[in-house]
Amino acid sequence: MSKKKAKLIFKHNYYEIVEEGDYVLCAVSGKEIKLQNLNYWNVELQEAYLSPIEVNERFKNQKK
Repeated sequence: MSKKKAKLIFKHNYYEIVEEGDYVLCAVSGKEIKLQNLNYWNVELQEAYLSPIEVNERFKNQKK
């Protein structure tokens, strides 16, 4: 089975699928996130995050 990267537009509390796919990449770790496991993203930066750990990392880096 071939996996395909999805293209999304992140909104508050939901996301729109621009291009169908199986996963997106975490903006911090670069790891694949299956769409069914995608729970964390930033609307302003239009980035996906694997977990709260990566969210915190991005937040800390943005404050610098």
